[in-house]
Amino acid sequence: MENLSFEESLEKLEEIVNKLESGDVPLDDAIEEFKNAMDLVKICNDKLNSAEESIAKIVEDNGELIEFNSND
Repeated sequence: MENLSFEESLEKLEEIVNKLESGDVPLDDAIEEFKNAMDLVKICNDKLNSAEESIAKIVEDNGELIEFNSND
């Protein structure tokens, strides 16, 4: 599960939330799904923190904010 991209992790997390919100999940399954959801939340959080650190490093290395142009 750790090799999932941020987007894949978020999609799986949304699927689990929808499943749990339906209320049609037996308790044992709901507990397992909740555990999986928490693992996915950690993956997403780690990836966001990594992205934030990368951006901070770019800014620090250059001493100024870099504007990224998506048209290049």
